[in-house]
Amino acid sequence: MEENKSRHYSFFQHKECEYFPCHAGLTEEEFNCLFCYCPLYCLGENCGGDYHYTKEGIKDCTNCIFPHIKENYSRVIEHFPEIREKAKKKNHRN
Repeated sequence: MEENKSRHYSFFQHKECEYFPCHAGLTEEEFNCLFCYCPLYCLGENCGGDYHYTKEGIKDCTNCIFPHIKENYSRVIEHFPEIREKAKKKNHRN
């Protein structure tokens, strides 16, 4: 996306991290660390990424680069209303 080039907040790299880059499939220059811990994980099968479930039923995102693709910032952010709903307190009483 061309629009992200001027949005410096949409891209971050931590090249000194001992895990950088933590997923194969992108060049180091293109690898975005902004969503190091993917906010889409909680969406389960609706995350849009490349995942599989282990035999124990755990979501494994080892092969997923979706949140690390520089141009996917907007695509990740557009899921925040859905994430907010999942995180919303079920009982509104204090």
